Amino acid sequence: MQRKTHQKLTLPKQTHRRSNSVSRLQIKSPAALTGAGLFKFDLLLYFKRIITLRCFVVGLVIGALFLQSRQQLPNEPALAWALFAAIAVALAIAAYQPCIKSKLRFAMCCICWLCGGILVGLGYAQHRAEIRLSDHLPQAWEGRDIAVIGAVSSLPTMTERGLRFQLDVEKVLTEGAIVPRHVSLNWYTELNRKTNETTLPPTLTPGERWQLTVRLRRPHGTANPHGFDFEAYALERNIRATGYVRTKGENKKEVEDATGAMYAIDKARMHIRQRMLAALGNSEHAGVLVALAVGEQNAIPASQWKTFWRTGTGHLMSISGLHITMVAGLVYWLSFYAWARLSRLAARIPAQRVAAICGALAALMYSLIAGFSVPTQRTLFMLLVVALALMLGRGLSATRILAFAIFAVVLIDPWCVLALGFWLSFGAVAMIFYVMSNRPGKLSVLNTALKTQLAVTLGLLPLTLLLFQEVSLISPIANALAIPIVSWVVVPVTLIGALLPFDFMLDAAHLVMRYSYICLAWLAELPNAVWQSHAPQTWTVIVAMIGATFLLLPRGIRTRWVGFVLLLPMFLVLPPTPKPSEVWLTLLDVGQGLSTIIRTANYTLVYDAGPKWNEDVDSGNRIVVPYLRGEGIRSLDALIVTHDDDDHSGGARSVIDARQPKLVLTSAPLDREYLVNATDKMRCEVGDTWRWDGVEFDVLHPTSADYDAQLKTNNLSCVIKITAPGGTMLLTADIEKAVEASLVARAADDLKSDVLIVPHHGSKTSSTDDFLDAVSPTLALIPVGYRNRFRHPHPTIEARYMERNIAIHRTDWDGAITLKFATDAKGKPTIDTYRATRQRYWTNKPERAVYSE
Repeated sequence: MQRKTHQKLTLPKQTHRRSNSVSRLQIKSPAALTGAGLFKFDLLLYFKRIITLRCFVVGLVIGALFLQSRQQLPNEPALAWALFAAIAVALAIAAYQPCIKSKLRFAMCCICWLCGGILVGLGYAQHRAEIRLSDHLPQAWEGRDIAVIGAVSSLPTMTERGLRFQLDVEKVLTEGAIVPRHVSLNWYTELNRKTNETTLPPTLTPGERWQLTVRLRRPHGTANPHGFDFEAYALERNIRATGYVRTKGENKKEVEDATGAMYAIDKARMHIRQRMLAALGNSEHAGVLVALAVGEQNAIPASQWKTFWRTGTGHLMSISGLHITMVAGLVYWLSFYAWARLSRLAARIPAQRVAAICGALAALMYSLIAGFSVPTQRTLFMLLVVALALMLGRGLSATRILAFAIFAVVLIDPWCVLALGFWLSFGAVAMIFYVMSNRPGKLSVLNTALKTQLAVTLGLLPLTLLLFQEVSLISPIANALAIPIVSWVVVPVTLIGALLPFDFMLDAAHLVMRYSYICLAWLAELPNAVWQSHAPQTWTVIVAMIGATFLLLPRGIRTRWVGFVLLLPMFLVLPPTPKPSEVWLTLLDVGQGLSTIIRTANYTLVYDAGPKWNEDVDSGNRIVVPYLRGEGIRSLDALIVTHDDDDHSGGARSVIDARQPKLVLTSAPLDREYLVNATDKMRCEVGDTWRWDGVEFDVLHPTSADYDAQLKTNNLSCVIKITAPGGTMLLTADIEKAVEASLVARAADDLKSDVLIVPHHGSKTSSTDDFLDAVSPTLALIPVGYRNRFRHPHPTIEARYMERNIAIHRTDWDGAITLKFATDAKGKPTIDTYRATRQRYWTNKPERAVYSE
């Protein structure tokens, strides 16, 4: 008996593909589809395949970024209506315009979804900003004692002066006081001047509830070109006031601690940190291991950060996306291997799904322990999307994964677009996806590593120069060494030692880190390890980023050379400089201190370098040098350190080390530590004079007799007068009444100036009537810190200037102040104040300070 064989019918490949394409993509008419019952399904599929999330997410970022660049929050009520209109237009174009050609329809839909994303980003960011700004500290309550009850909400950090922590304010005890819900506080070490004994602040733990007496002020940072915006930083982290604990007030711990998930996480982070520090003791790189375990980057000394920065490996010394991906991948592999061995369970639940869940949970735990920064959020959300796709058994494109991650990050924190980590982290991932996706051939592990390193270095070059104005030339070599060692050895061993009672694992991780650091330090000391540039203009950065994408195109595409052309404007378009016989003066905002930059066509002088805040941080390396670097000033012709007070000389060493001035003039002893690296230094004295590009510089004080008289440091300040065709300036540092009288008696005719930098920050010990009459300025600049403890400038001094109709600009009000004297200025320079030109809706706009007694 013959059996019938059933033959399997197979359609030709081409026919099968064509029929599938017709059934899924060709939309004949809405009516026909609705009649067949398929309109809703095919329309959603159409959006998924064609429009997707990408255009909307790009618009979302643009909208959020646009709002963060506004001086004031918009108040148009039409934003919501415009959003609905954009969505309606997008749907109409996609579904009800079959007569339009498909390519045009595709372009119009993309534009509509882009506009919709912009409006959503703008409206959502505005809504979040209004809520956050409503929680503020009124100016009337700045600098006043306020009793509050709150819970410690961060890892307390020890500083040279005490303890820094954040507090969630739960109750205000002072009647009538208004205090934001989240503040940042310092609890300073108390010094008993009679016994010379110090009292350390108590040990604080996250979640502890305390009653404290505090003094607060609104977030206010220095405001300088190419500088750090502390006020934006505080807004993003919801720090709505800063201040300190009054040690003389009533400060006591409450009985009950606060409860909550974040308090528990921070408490766990603190426990891990304490255990690691106890195990490692005074080990050289204990701070690096703590940073890798709990994300506390403040634990790494500044000297080590400098090495990591010069080698381009700083991203590895904190919990980066690479580390989280590695941990998640390791947990995924172990879970998959273990679950696959359990045949009965694996038959019910596939090992891939279990491993995806375990890997996602590991990434979530590590991100929370890390402090949930922007790089960790980016990596976490991408890994969660990948895990979801694995659980559902569906594939996702790299751009869609990136879009989901960006959407989630912006939704949680619309201010993330102000963070450097947002652009650098997402930019790095985007470049890696760009060079590794849809490329022919299979690359080896070595070629893959080299290609991704090239993509990140070249692709992020425009952003790096825009944000930092310098790039590590040895970064590819240093990262090739550090990435495998840190990511695959140091991080896993550190985590095992931190989470389990295996102290020897921490010692092993420290040993590997120690030898790795020796290699990195050697690379960092190489000459020209870091290349510096000016701050490029924004449009040149955008063009350069397009050029980088051209350069990273696959081999064989002839248009790659266009990338080099598009990179050129970023390097060739230089910042403006003074013309011959012109002089530009920039009074930097360094807080309570002084630093002034004077520029002519070919020369640059720094007059004082501002204060020093601790052993690692001063206004030289945080304000003065970044300004010089951003303006493209590679070297200094002269540095004047007017006198030995820290608020004028504190940043001198950083300036000398970074820019090597050809000459240092000072009234301070020449053997001071901050002058040790100066190549040519001499005493500042009357009679010193020089001429640069048609601009004259004359020293008016001190005389040799003043040195012999051993005056106090303030009265030895170097006073110089600058005379240009467009006007004159008198720079006085901290001279007081006696020196002013001496100058009036000795050089009254030389004092007449158009601009005066007010002596001694407006102290009542200076600015006498005779001196002001002799100088007779039309403009006075006061270098002063916001709500400084000396209460400068004194009200009587301000009144003295106002009586003479002398215009006043102050750094605490205006930020950095730039005066540009053209050759025909006639004593009336153009004035540019940084807070006015770069004002944002969150910028603190201080009024005349009213101090409480």
